[in-house]
Amino acid sequence: MKTIVTGANGFLGSWLCKRLLEEGHDVTALVRKNSDLSEIEHLKLKYEYGDVTDKASLQKAFKDKEYVFHLAGVIAYKAKDRPLMDKVNIGGTQNVVDVLTEQKQAKLLNLSSVVAVGASFTPKELTEESPYTIHKLNLGYFETKHTAEKIVCAAARENKIHAINVNPSTIYGFGDAKKGSRKTQVKVARGKFPFYTGGGVNVVAAEDVVDGIVKAIANGRNGERYLLTSENMTIKDLFTKIAGFAGVKAPSILMPFPVLKLIGRIGDLTGGGLSVENAYTASMYHWFNCDKAKTELGFSPRPSDMAIENSVRWMKDHGYLA
Repeated sequence: MKTIVTGANGFLGSWLCKRLLEEGHDVTALVRKNSDLSEIEHLKLKYEYGDVTDKASLQKAFKDKEYVFHLAGVIAYKAKDRPLMDKVNIGGTQNVVDVLTEQKQAKLLNLSSVVAVGASFTPKELTEESPYTIHKLNLGYFETKHTAEKIVCAAARENKIHAINVNPSTIYGFGDAKKGSRKTQVKVARGKFPFYTGGGVNVVAAEDVVDGIVKAIANGRNGERYLLTSENMTIKDLFTKIAGFAGVKAPSILMPFPVLKLIGRIGDLTGGGLSVENAYTASMYHWFNCDKAKTELGFSPRPSDMAIENSVRWMKDHGYLA
């Protein structure tokens, strides 16, 4: 199968490209001229230079492809980054959908996120059918991924394209410590972070997300979304597990939400540190149920502890905890 992967040089993109190559697919990576290719330079990939925000480059890159894996996106939690997320997450996805609608030959696997489903202030599991109830918070990453997925679903519903959405939760595994969003977890693994927040998270292994993607293109239904998640846990439990695998003292001080929000407001005013969006995100419950993916796709995630342990082991092996 002739495929192209946007966001191929990112953490999950590199895992997916490796898996597609192992399965014998013809894989092209869509990358920008100035992209850091260190995650994929060891793989035998073809390259197409372009950008999801440049529709003309997609028209050239998608030509003659059978499947487009759209992974490119921006993850940020500050108000100043909202225009870029609007441009890439929403505008880029609209460009992908428009080009596929014009060319009429390729199917789309859209990497959405559990943030497109939402989150809760109480410890309850959300599913693919849960209503999105956090519009009033206007969280940039959540809003842009939610809107992008709606664009994909509308095009599929109108039979303009064949598209499947997959919504992974927080992805852990070898090499995830390089992600900018993992700075706090690295500090926890070093024993240098005494605080934890309320709320909860769902942790899934990178290998299982890739497996879920492959199963989705084989068994998924057009226009559907599938949650690729594993186990739910509190933030305190997550940090305790990270510290345990690293052999350091776990965070023991609960950071109350009002204090966290105040620090976030100061960060928004000064342009540095924590933001209000960080405060809300860190204090909500991101708990999900993946029964639909298990039933329809054959998704079978491993225990979250395995993914967390792999993450910490990689930190140790690469000098992050020295």
